[in-house]
Amino acid sequence: MKEGKGSSLVYLLVVLLCLAAFAFAIAAERRRSRGNVIQDEATNTTYCAYSSDVATGYGVGGFLFLLSSESLLMGVTKCMCFGRPLAPGNSRAWTIIYFFSSWLTFLVAEACLLAGATKNAYHTKYRHMIYAQNFSCESLRKGVFIAGAVFVIVNMILNVYYYIYFAKATSSQTDSMKANRSSSTVGMTGYR
Repeated sequence: MKEGKGSSLVYLLVVLLCLAAFAFAIAAERRRSRGNVIQDEATNTTYCAYSSDVATGYGVGGFLFLLSSESLLMGVTKCMCFGRPLAPGNSRAWTIIYFFSSWLTFLVAEACLLAGATKNAYHTKYRHMIYAQNFSCESLRKGVFIAGAVFVIVNMILNVYYYIYFAKATSSQTDSMKANRSSSTVGMTGYR
């Protein structure tokens, strides 16, 4: 990391992985399973016929892309806890704020994507009831994947700011160490 800017490749990968997770979340919302109640007159049973289940795969794909993005950033920054200490000051304070905000939005986004994928995969198959007047096919509520997509974008923004301030805090720590070394006057002088 030069001059507190961070690596352009890390920025690019974090943004691309988050955008892929966002695209998967939007695709999952558009392809949610919907069920229709079917009455079989021959066997006198009521059952649900569901549309395609591809949204579950899209939800899991979004989950995995977001997990990859967060893992990459935490691996590069060593989760802010391991490695070089951050320099005291404004950059360290913002790094800590963005770190915790990023993790909070990451957990909410992952919960939305995983819960949406799980609920979308759950289908009420058969109901052996003759009088099924209030029978409904369970399906995922509209907006669960959209909420996940919104939190993915917020997480992406917070991750970028976290990395910016992390790079500033670590580079200012390095600069102060170099300044201390060059101005050091401790030496060994020989008196005879």
